[in-house]
Amino acid sequence: MQTPAELAALHFASYNVPGQLYSAPGRVNLIGEHTDYCDGFVMPAAIDFSTLIAISPRTDGHLVANSVNFNQRVDYPLDPYLEHRFAERQPNSPARRDGTLTTHWSDYPAGVLWALREAGVPIENGFSLTIVGDVPLGAGLSSSASVEVATAFAVLGATSYDMPLNKIAILCRRAENAFVGANVGIMDQFVSCCGAQDHAVMIDCRSLEYTLAPIPPDVRIVICNSMVKHSVAGGEYNTRRAEIEEGTAILRAHRPEIKALRDATVQDLALWGHEMKPNVLRRCRHVITEDDRVLAAVEAFRASDLTRFGELMHQAQASFRDDFEASCPEIDILIDLANKQPGCFGARLTGGGFGGCTVNLVAATHPAAFTQAMRAGYLAATGITADIYTSRASAGAHAITL
Repeated sequence: MQTPAELAALHFASYNVPGQLYSAPGRVNLIGEHTDYCDGFVMPAAIDFSTLIAISPRTDGHLVANSVNFNQRVDYPLDPYLEHRFAERQPNSPARRDGTLTTHWSDYPAGVLWALREAGVPIENGFSLTIVGDVPLGAGLSSSASVEVATAFAVLGATSYDMPLNKIAILCRRAENAFVGANVGIMDQFVSCCGAQDHAVMIDCRSLEYTLAPIPPDVRIVICNSMVKHSVAGGEYNTRRAEIEEGTAILRAHRPEIKALRDATVQDLALWGHEMKPNVLRRCRHVITEDDRVLAAVEAFRASDLTRFGELMHQAQASFRDDFEASCPEIDILIDLANKQPGCFGARLTGGGFGGCTVNLVAATHPAAFTQAMRAGYLAATGITADIYTSRASAGAHAITL
C-alpha cells in the first residue's frame, strides 16, 4: 500500500491541489459475533490494516473518487446522484425486485456523504477523494467500515464540522444499512472510530458505552484468511438477521420488556423456544449465550487468563458453527489445524461468517512457527494458500500530518 506521502503526491498529481489525509483501521472481532444488532456485547480490536484517504474540496458539486486498489475513478454530481442511488437501493425498488442491483466500491464513500448530508454536514460543493487500503477484501475484517469511517473523518475534517465519535459510527452504520443495503450492526464502525493500541474494546451496543480491555503482552493476534470470499450486502447475513428478529418477536409476545435479544435469557428459550422454527431457536441460542461469553472474556483478559479466554473462543466457535451455521469447510479445517498447534490459546471464525478469516490467540514466542504450520497444513488439506497476518491492536481513526 502507498505510504501517506505517496498518497498525498498521487492526490496532488490527480487534482492539482493538496489533500488532507485521514486513516481508519479495519478490525478483528475477538469474541461476540452477531450480537451487535441485538443490542448485545462485542469485543473487537482495531488492527494495523487500514484505509487511507486524501481529500480536497471542490466547487462544482461533484464527488470525484479515485480508488487505487480498483484502479478506477468515478465522477458523480452529488445532486441528484445520492438521492437516485439511495432510492435505487430501497427494498421495493425495481432494481431490488428484479435482482439487477449490484454494489460498487463507490457506494461506501457515497453512502457516507449521503448520511452526513442527512445529518446537516455541508457537502454541497463536493469533494475529490483518493482512496487506498490494505484491509483484505471479503475477509471479515471490515474493509467496508474502514472506508466508511475514513471517508467520514475526511469530510468532517475538510468541512471543519465537529461530531462526537459515537455519532460518526452511527452515521457510518446508517450509510451501510440504508444506502449500501447491508443490515450490519454498530461494531465495525464503532471500533474503527474508537480503537485503542494494545487493547480490545468491549462495546455495549445498546448504550454505546465501551470498556478497554488490555491484551496481555505475551500474546499475539494471528489472522488466517481462508481465501473464501464473502459479502455482507445481502444473502446469508441478512437471512440470519431476519431469523433472529423472528425469534425475538416470539419471545417479546410473552415478555414485552424484551426490546432486543440482549434482554432474553436461556430460560426464556426453555419456556418458549418450542414456538420457534428449529433454525430460529438455534440462532437465538447462539446470540444469548454469546453475550455471556463476551462478558466472561473481558474478565479473562483483565486477569491475564489466556487459558480461560481460549476456552471461551472454543465455545464461541462451536456455537457459531452449530447453532448459527455460519462456518464453512475451509474455516473448519483452519480451526482444527490451529487447535493442534503449540502456543495457540484459542481460535475461532471472526466476522459475519460464511468464509473470511479465523482469529487466533498465539503465545508471543510462537507466531512464526504457527504461521508456517498453518499455511502448510491448509495447503495440504485444501490446495489453497492462506494469507496469514500477525497483527497488534491499533488506534482508531485519525488525521495524518506529513
